Amino acid sequence: MPVTPEMIAVALGVTAPEPESIQAQQWQLWIDDAEMLIENRRDKLNAPEIDEVKLNYVVREAVVAHVKRPDDATQVTVSVDDGSASRTYRSGKGRITIVDEWWSLLGLTEPEGAYSVDRVGFSSPHPPWCSIYFGGPCSCGVNIAGGPIYEPGESWA
Repeated sequence: MPVTPEMIAVALGVTAPEPESIQAQQWQLWIDDAEMLIENRRDKLNAPEIDEVKLNYVVREAVVAHVKRPDDATQVTVSVDDGSASRTYRSGKGRITIVDEWWSLLGLTEPEGAYSVDRVGFSSPHPPWCSIYFGGPCSCGVNIAGGPIYEPGESWA
């Protein structure tokens, strides 16, 4: 069962908004946004379908977090002598955000690491000391004879 504004209200511990109210429409829009972000990443990573219970949890938590803190803010108080002035800013991203922990729960994390290692390898007639592996022209003669002729050692073909 997909997430609804009524579920968001239960998670927040508040009365559900009227079905056609602006608040209900806004919450539904945020639910749709969270689902779109998840589906977009799932497509990008070519991942299989996501377990509905996990999907609903992440969508619900993302929307609840956004309802609680819809925009960037903190509280600042300035006091001078007997007077003071306070201003409250909320600390949200200003949009639906899915944190890394939730991406991991969904199995939609980006591949990690700066490089990858190809464990399959490849075969080459060039011996490991041939200049071709260092960006230069072939120094072993494989390009001419099909096997190393200028370098000592066994043929690597």
